[in-house]
Amino acid sequence: MGLLTKGTPLTWPELLPYVEYIKLHGIAQFIALYHRLKERHGDQLRWGDEIEYTLVKFDHDAKKVRVTLRADDILKSLQAQVEVNNIIGNENCTQWVPEFAGYMIEGTPGQPYGGLLACFNVVESNMILRRAEVSRLLKKDESLLSISFPALGTPDFTYPPTTPNPDDPEGAGRSLFFPDEAIYQGHPRFKNLVRNIRGRRGEKVAINVPIFKDIKTPSPFIEHFSNPEHALAAKHDHIYMDHMGFGMGCCCLQMTFQAVNIDEARWLYDQLTPITPILVALSAATPIFRSFLADVDSRWDIISASVDDRTVEERGMVPLKNNKFVIKKSRYDTTDCYIYECSAPYNDIELEYDEKILQQLLDGGIDIHLAKHIAHMFIRDPLQVFKERIEQDDTKSTEHFETIQSSNWMNMRFKPPPPDNPSIGWRVEFRPTEIQLTSFENSAYCCFVVLLTRVIISYNLTFVMNISKVTENMKRAQKRDAVLNEKLHFRSKLATCDTPPEAKKAGVAKEPSYETVEMTVNEIINGDGNEFPGLVPLIRQFLDGADLDVDTRCTITQYLTFIQQRASGEIFTLAHWMRQFVQDHSKYEKDSHVGDEIIYDLLKIVSF
Repeated sequence: MGLLTKGTPLTWPELLPYVEYIKLHGIAQFIALYHRLKERHGDQLRWGDEIEYTLVKFDHDAKKVRVTLRADDILKSLQAQVEVNNIIGNENCTQWVPEFAGYMIEGTPGQPYGGLLACFNVVESNMILRRAEVSRLLKKDESLLSISFPALGTPDFTYPPTTPNPDDPEGAGRSLFFPDEAIYQGHPRFKNLVRNIRGRRGEKVAINVPIFKDIKTPSPFIEHFSNPEHALAAKHDHIYMDHMGFGMGCCCLQMTFQAVNIDEARWLYDQLTPITPILVALSAATPIFRSFLADVDSRWDIISASVDDRTVEERGMVPLKNNKFVIKKSRYDTTDCYIYECSAPYNDIELEYDEKILQQLLDGGIDIHLAKHIAHMFIRDPLQVFKERIEQDDTKSTEHFETIQSSNWMNMRFKPPPPDNPSIGWRVEFRPTEIQLTSFENSAYCCFVVLLTRVIISYNLTFVMNISKVTENMKRAQKRDAVLNEKLHFRSKLATCDTPPEAKKAGVAKEPSYETVEMTVNEIINGDGNEFPGLVPLIRQFLDGADLDVDTRCTITQYLTFIQQRASGEIFTLAHWMRQFVQDHSKYEKDSHVGDEIIYDLLKIVSF
């Protein structure tokens, strides 16, 4: 969702004079918050999930499905229901917030889950409750799906009907395919982000996804556009898209964990980072874009390109003149550095950062590893600033810090406590998981990652490797049927860090020894039959030493068994199943195009 502040949003030309001011004060705000809360200790494990849903409307006569732009109306009813019934704080309640598109809503538990293993007995029921709350507000032929809509950008894909206007000088996106009316209209953040990303970049975003080559797919596959800008941006043998909505209009599952203290949060951030590509492959669920079968199974690189605000200079296409850096990645990508002390030897990616910002952090008492992470994040400019919010008290507010932090969409996010909520501590956010069809599947992924954090902490395990290999793994994890066919870099055997979190202040930082090999996802999850035992067997070993009641043991066992079977291929990923459904459909012409009737039949099966 990101930072939702009230006010008058500045366009990119209006924002530009304040960029350096906001960065300077954003760093000052972080330094002040850090010193105020760095000694905070003793917080319990609390965690929660965020699920993004898609609202669709079935046209049974035409055998067509459209996204329905009723998110704002439904959100108002949901939020009013919470307020009227005064149920915030009740473990069975839910909360709802807007997302990027006018057909999306995001649901979370009303309060975080606790550290007791018994909490896994209520996760799935809370997700079921969320669906039920929305379902009561749906009209005839509408449905709530936890899926990324496969026909975004096709003609007549919204209800009510909307028409893209790429020539509108006042348009936010000026897309050939995705109308501005499909952006969520209830808050200015989303439309302004689209406008400012395009404004900063100097042109529209260009998303090119390799097309899946079937028997009758033209070779080369070429889409013809009369506008020279689109003709140059669209690559042969790729599906072309030109709007933030094609990425941020997809749905995902995210999890946030509260740590005991800042050291544990930094430790978990590092150890979970190499896990992120594994979850991309395990949860693959997005093989169709603009009604074409793609040769990838994940939305990750598509979102990355959809918010890529780098200029031609920053992308290295022309020499630097007006910009400071050539930046290797979009602001939505894999993280480039670890932040805990004993992980530092594996930071083998050269970081871009402004020396003045780094020095400001060091002079402010931030250690070099965290300072480099923050300074590298601040090579990005703010994209969302409100006219009324420029002048702030840096000792009380973190809004300038968060406007940059919340628009650096990495696979992991290190989250300081909010300055105005003393009940929330240092946290990490796990961001790469694709949304699944059912509450059971989504609960299983949550259960798996949460339990893995407990194993990491309890056994003091380290999974860090050269961070460049995490970037490589993320590329491999998105490929078609990566869970079955790709090998990912991973540690060949279990290891612990020479400097566990509680020993950091003792000053015993040594470079830990390690060796990585290439393993399948199945070997990483279930064990390689040699030295690496597998992540799920490690979790089961941890549970054997825990005091578990029968119900909790049964719930967790079902979830872990599902994860194991998906890793082994016994249970298909959603992406594999969708691709197979399309290829087996009588209306599919083996040309990579997924027609309206095929999508209608597909979504009719998965609707609830």
